[in-house]
Amino acid sequence: MLQRLRQVNDEYQTLEQQLADPEVLADPQQLRMLSKRYTELGPVIEAFRKHESRREDAETAREMLEGASGDERDMLMAEIESANTEVAQLEDELRELMLPKDPYDGKNVIMEIRGAEGGEEANLFARDLYEMYMTYAATAGWKATTLSSSLSDMGGFNDVTFEVRGATAWRNLKFEGGPHRVQRVPVTESQGRIHTSSATVTVLPEADEIDVKVDDRDLDIDVYRASGPGGQSVNTTDSAVRVTHRPTGVVVSMQDERSQLQNKARAMMVLRARLFELAERERNDELSAERRSQVGGGGRSEKIRTYNYKENRLTDHRIGFTLYRLTAVLAGDLQPVVDALAADERARLLAEGGEERSG
Repeated sequence: MLQRLRQVNDEYQTLEQQLADPEVLADPQQLRMLSKRYTELGPVIEAFRKHESRREDAETAREMLEGASGDERDMLMAEIESANTEVAQLEDELRELMLPKDPYDGKNVIMEIRGAEGGEEANLFARDLYEMYMTYAATAGWKATTLSSSLSDMGGFNDVTFEVRGATAWRNLKFEGGPHRVQRVPVTESQGRIHTSSATVTVLPEADEIDVKVDDRDLDIDVYRASGPGGQSVNTTDSAVRVTHRPTGVVVSMQDERSQLQNKARAMMVLRARLFELAERERNDELSAERRSQVGGGGRSEKIRTYNYKENRLTDHRIGFTLYRLTAVLAGDLQPVVDALAADERARLLAEGGEERSG
């Protein structure tokens, strides 16, 4: 690790020189790229330099110890112990700082929720999940905007798509992708029996035009009249938009806005996110498997999480985490679950790093 840190320190010093170069200062794109990297490395370099300084302090004290006696010897022994403790703490901190960065960290998020298995009860659960995420986003200080929705007959969601904007949105919401299972007595159940239903959640990093180039010649754009539950017309103009990307077959429809231009802009936002995800799948087979596992078939046996109303229990099956505060979680207090998933991810990355160092 220390060898890698010295390489990072060299890179940091090179960046300092580049950022003082008039040619770089005159190039906004290069300046932005180098400044971002310089900022990313800042905390690592600060901790590394503290580590090196305290390591040198311990070495100096050990050298002085040979000719010391009495109070001076006690003082040097205390300094060596203090420096060694701090060096160990800084090494732990550096291991965390050197963990691989999520390439999507800092991006906004597009989430899609669909009722899956369980008929109308699944659609009602999809709405519960949507409301949970919207409240969680508001509590976190993010801006959440519904892009499109299809209401079911009883007021649930057949499907709903929304955007969450915030610097830490991806970091916290990326764990939510997959089938979510609910166990409760549905409002449609007259006998009071508990049913099991499911809804699927897909989490996509928002992609801008730099991330994904979309050729207008590859698009089929259809406009039509917006409709509500049961197919009844809710708009007298052709404001709804359906965008088809012919090379991939990806189709996105938007109808919630009254303006055709607004619906098209939203459809293109979601299309870019889906195409970005497809491109990432092709570049990384492992990522492809992970993304596909988010949705699965939506069946009850494929689940990342169970919401059991009778026991007021939430269980995340990926990490064996259980919380008996389901009511609070559904009211938007999702952070304890997110923190547990983030801690598990960090522990796995640290363990993988340890295996690499020992191998």
